[in-house]
Amino acid sequence: MELYKENQLKIYNSLSKSKEVFKTVTEGRVGMYVCGPTVYSNVHLGNLRTFMSFDMVFRYLRHLGYKVRYVRNITDAGHLESDAEEGEDKIAKKARLEEIEPMEVVQRYTVDFHEVTQKYNFLPPSIEPTATGHILEQIEMIQEIIDKGMAYEVNGSVYFDVLKYNETSNYGILSGRNIEEAIHNTRALDGQSEKRNPQDFALWKKADERHIMRWNSPWSDGFPGWHLECSVMSSKYLGEQIDIHGGGMDLKFPHHECEIAQSHTCSGVQPVNYWMHANMLLLNGQKMSKSTGNYILPNDILTGNPDATYLGKRILSKGFGVGVVRFFIMQAHYRSILDFSNDALLASEKGYNRLMEAIAALNDVKIGGTSSFDVVAWKQKCYDAMNDDFNSPVLIAHLFEAVKFINQIKDDKATISKEDLETLKNTMNIFVFDVLGLLNDAKDQGSDKLEGVVELLIKLRKEARDNKDWALSDQIRDELASLGIQLKDGREGTTFSVN
Repeated sequence: MELYKENQLKIYNSLSKSKEVFKTVTEGRVGMYVCGPTVYSNVHLGNLRTFMSFDMVFRYLRHLGYKVRYVRNITDAGHLESDAEEGEDKIAKKARLEEIEPMEVVQRYTVDFHEVTQKYNFLPPSIEPTATGHILEQIEMIQEIIDKGMAYEVNGSVYFDVLKYNETSNYGILSGRNIEEAIHNTRALDGQSEKRNPQDFALWKKADERHIMRWNSPWSDGFPGWHLECSVMSSKYLGEQIDIHGGGMDLKFPHHECEIAQSHTCSGVQPVNYWMHANMLLLNGQKMSKSTGNYILPNDILTGNPDATYLGKRILSKGFGVGVVRFFIMQAHYRSILDFSNDALLASEKGYNRLMEAIAALNDVKIGGTSSFDVVAWKQKCYDAMNDDFNSPVLIAHLFEAVKFINQIKDDKATISKEDLETLKNTMNIFVFDVLGLLNDAKDQGSDKLEGVVELLIKLRKEARDNKDWALSDQIRDELASLGIQLKDGREGTTFSVN
């Protein structure tokens, strides 16, 4: 069903810095490219938020009836320790430290990424290409850029000439930076003396003795620059001009800016019609980052891992379901900063459970002759929210209007007709499960009661330990263990898991 013809979708375009009516290059089809993970370590929740935002976008576009080709790449070579082209390849460094082959690193963390996204109910992309699978195409694009006079080779490395490009185009069109700012913000780089200008970026780097991953090229034994792979793979699978290019806010400069310059040089057209950028997830008031240790892994949230700590303090009081975590993330707009905390997850769990209880209650509501709630108008408000740059928090607010109405029906304070009940059921299922991608893994009342009983026993055991009543302490632990409930003592207290 071509719902997109009835819905005027607007998307905030980072290029124009405004919301624009979404018009596709080809009627009824969407080409969407999203920068995927660099597979040198486990994906953390901050990374996952970005991919989850675009999973929601993918889901809604498909619901509207578009035929979507969604390309999300895997970076398995060329991404150096610093985005400013210095240091060692992230994957090669991990391989050297662990004394394994680089492709073992790639395999391990690609598998982990897929397992995490599957657990969190992501739809797989249409195509998931890798950088190493497109080395030849990257070499061809570099040669084309050289032939067009926008790149130069020095000592086996090839650099994009930003100043020359800027004479006829606009390097900075996406980020809003000008050349003077770029020069001012450019740090001293590896191979700085080779460059004509400090802001030029590498298309190909000659490999030194540190680089395990290297390929033969017309210029040297080396490897492609990080920015190049996305220009190559987006154009190969989606064409020279694509509808949507997405990624994290931190990729806007330099990564996406460099992509535009490379692709525009080769095609002569702006490569992307709508640039979309998802914002950060904060933990302890700071951006999640592995380099600072300020991060949490998606699997830790599901298990309530007591070893997930920051500055010696435990981050989670318990484990949370996939549905709760997705609900927590969708409560914020994808372009808004979101603060992660245990308290925020607890609050989201309550809201999520209310939502699931209301959906379950729809199977038992009484049908009346008329409806005391305008279901058709409410349904349109749900679409209006998503059509306004995928505004999931406003959508959720509308869903809770329906939750309130359902509870009123249960209490005989409202009525609904048979036709409106079917519309309400269908619309709730579409937006809750198909679009937001929530799973109905809400805890039932029995599991909540079990948790309360175990927490009470943990409290009694602590009192016994404080009073040096070791026999009672051990008895509580052992009898819980015999029931399949394992206690684990940690610095931040005692947690439990059910086997």
